[in-house]
This record gives sequence, structure tokens and C-alpha cells, in this order.
Amino acid sequence: MLKGKKFILGISGGIAAYKCAQLTRLLVKEGAEVQVIMTKLAKQFITPLTMATLSKRPILVEFFNPENGDWNSHVDSGLWADAMIVAPATANTMGKMANGIADNLLITTYLSARCPVFVSPTMDLDMYQHPSTQRNMATLQSYGNHLIEPNAGELASGLIGKGRMAEPEEIVEHLRAFFSNESKDLSGKKVLVSAGPTHEKIDPVRFIGNYSSGKMGYSIAEELADRGAEVTLVSGPTRLDIKDPGIKRIDVISANEMYEACVAHFPSMDAAIMSAAVADYRPVKQAEEKIKRKESAMSIELEANKDIAAALGQKKQANQVLVGFALETENAIENAQNKLSKKNLDFIVLNSLKDEGAGFNTETNKITILDNQNKIEQFALKSKVDVARDVVNELVLKLSSL
Repeated sequence: MLKGKKFILGISGGIAAYKCAQLTRLLVKEGAEVQVIMTKLAKQFITPLTMATLSKRPILVEFFNPENGDWNSHVDSGLWADAMIVAPATANTMGKMANGIADNLLITTYLSARCPVFVSPTMDLDMYQHPSTQRNMATLQSYGNHLIEPNAGELASGLIGKGRMAEPEEIVEHLRAFFSNESKDLSGKKVLVSAGPTHEKIDPVRFIGNYSSGKMGYSIAEELADRGAEVTLVSGPTRLDIKDPGIKRIDVISANEMYEACVAHFPSMDAAIMSAAVADYRPVKQAEEKIKRKESAMSIELEANKDIAAALGQKKQANQVLVGFALETENAIENAQNKLSKKNLDFIVLNSLKDEGAGFNTETNKITILDNQNKIEQFALKSKVDVARDVVNELVLKLSSL
């Protein structure tokens, strides 16, 4: 359940910091990635070398590396993670989190995080019971953070009571339970996905097409299926295979074939994500025999293909969500907003060929999501698998608001 997940582990200065070695070891053993961020005081309880060895990543403490000036971006870290765990969370750290006191890298990262945050308190009995601590914990929960209750037992002071940080195995179980529930948040939903290019026939051996590999659409289909959706994938010509046997795949070649398949299936769907790179034009005449080379110039008359997303937008019901994609090379935001409105989309996923690592035939993508409520959210360069998760997360939000 935690394989491939990315976690920020924020360690503050409490005696229970030693438990973070085992917590990191367990997460890595599950196949997760762990980026440790420590406060300065946390280094007094467990060494950065220990945590770097177990996490297999450099430990972040300062806002920048004093040796070479490299900036440790709290924004990038917050975008990277699937979840943030603050453990141990001392009274001091929780007070800063609750009140936005951003005086160290751990807190600025917390304030930048767009992922779920889990807080595992640790402190002595009297500190834990103090009204200010109780108020801060309640405030953190009101923000949507997940509190992992401390255990009762013998504390470092010798007192007996509540305040012991949860054991690493317990924290991992909380994470497993959370992602188990999250992973099925589309159970019972039917989603249509289009993917790949279309080929518009010129003659038996030539066509008009584009460089789309279909990887983005296939990643979205897999993410939807992993989260419980019943997925129908309408795919143009690709070399990709579907990993999930539960995905219904419909293979097409031309834009017209893709149009017919999408229009036929959309009425029974809860949502549709149109990620295919559909050819805008096709030859007016398609030769039945191979066109022979001539010394003179040759012209091919083209006519417009039907706009699939716009057609679905006209048919969309109030209980359906429609998502489009826009690949732009200029005036990206303006063009995407025009498509969003013109095609009656709920949100549109914008990527630009001017962004290195984005676009066709890459393993990565860099997107901006624009919705019909004037929200614009930019994302860092990520693998297409991670981008698919971002797109599906937005879909879940839209479906839940219907």
C-alpha cells in the first residue's frame, strides 16, 4: 500500500526522535521514499548521518547549504510529497504549526505542503495536558491534519501518563489505513479516458499524426483503476499495454473512430478525461492505392475533424465531470482558458512544449490545472505517474462537489 509513496518526515527536538530511525527503516522497507527534515535541536537527539543512511537521501536542516548556497526549497518539498509526518511533534513545534510561525525549514515546509499531514505528539504529561497544547492540537486537526494519539506509559521524566510518541509500527499502520481508504475513493464511479494519437489516412501507407505516445492517458487510466473506478479507455495507436486487466480498452485509429466511441460511452459515465492528442484535420480524399512519387509538388486538401471534448461538453449533464487537455506553445494560459470555457469543461490540464521534460514521448510532464471556478494551480515537473495522481486528485474534488 505504501510502495512508491513519497513521505516527508519532520523530526523536531524531542527524546522520542530516536524512534524515527525505525520509522524510516519501516517506510523504506515498504518501498516508500523518505525525505527527512530536522530542526536544529533534533540533531542533538539523533544524528543526521544516521537518518541519511537509513533514508538514502541527504538530510535537510537549513534553508540553504552554507557551503555552496544551494537552496532547500520548502515549496518543492511540499509539492513532492504524498504525505508529511511530523514525529516527534513537540509542544513547541505544534505551537508553531498551529500559528504559522515559520522560523525553520520544517515549519515552512509544513505550511507549503499540499499533501495530508500526520502529527505524532510527544512530551511530558503536564505539557501534554496543558490547555495551550490541547488547543494547538485541536487547531491542527481543524486544519485537516491527522493526529496520531500518543500512548500512555512511563515518560522520560519518570511520570506515568499520556505523552509517549506512538511506536513506529503504529504510525506505519495509520499511513497504511489512510492510503488504503484513499486508494478506493473512486469506487463505484465510471470514468472514460481517451489516450494516444490518432492517425488520419492519406493512402494505405501514409497518415497524418503526431508524436503522442499515450503514456499520460494510460497513466491516468491506471491511477483511476487503482482507486476503484470502472475505467473505459479509448486508445489511439500506441505500443503501450494495460497493466490492470479490469480496464476496458477500445482501440481506434482515426479521430472519427475516437469520436464515435467517446460519444457512445459518455452518457453512462460519471466523468471523462480527454487526454488524447487528436488530429485536428484529416485529408478530404483518402487514396485507396499508394500515391506514387512525382517530380512536381503535391497538395493535400484537409478538412476539420469533429471536436470530441466540445461534443461531450454539449452533452454533459449536471452530475458529470468533463476534463480536457491543452498542449500549447504560446499564450498558454489564455488559450487554455478559452478552451475551458468554449468546450464546457470542469477543468483543463495545460502543458507546454516550451517546458523541458513536458509534452510528447517523455516519462515526465509539467502541468497547470485551470478550473471553471477561476482556480489556477501549477505543479512541478514530475513523472507522468505522479502527474496522473494530481489529475485524478482534482477529479475526486470535482466529483465530491457535485
